[in-house]
Amino acid sequence: MGEADDILRVEVLGPQHDRSGFNSGVEPLDRYFRIQAGQDARKRTAAPFVLVLTDGSIAGYHTLSSTAVRLAELPGGVIRKLPRYPLIPATLLGRLAVDRRFQGKGYGRFLLADALFRAVRSEIASFAVIVDAQDANARCFYERESFLPFPDQPMKLFRPMSDIAALFG
Repeated sequence: MGEADDILRVEVLGPQHDRSGFNSGVEPLDRYFRIQAGQDARKRTAAPFVLVLTDGSIAGYHTLSSTAVRLAELPGGVIRKLPRYPLIPATLLGRLAVDRRFQGKGYGRFLLADALFRAVRSEIASFAVIVDAQDANARCFYERESFLPFPDQPMKLFRPMSDIAALFG
């Protein structure tokens, strides 16, 4: 990315953002962004954020929302450190996609870093950021970024908030 870092900005999705031409190559993610993301924002069921380039192009997006995880779903080492509530609060990174025109430039990692930073600075309790990987490539991406799989759900991964907090000092 280099010098371009200074000109990248992530904004809350708004009516000024043209989503019609977005194409990540993953149809469910594209359809969601073009059709559903605005409704989810208005209904406050997800918070979509867009990576906007200097020319106004949308290079990618991610969504954040609250979720809960059943304590029993987590690895034993994690369970021992948590209170014995049946559900543990977490942050869901519901979707993350980069337009094909901009893939391979580090924008996916940039969007992930933005999502993690927003999650860790939130004042809402959350023990981890959770993702449901769309496919094996997505799972590998999150594993490279220190996400851990749920024991019985290899496509569902998490990264503890304490780990994320350490990332940002």
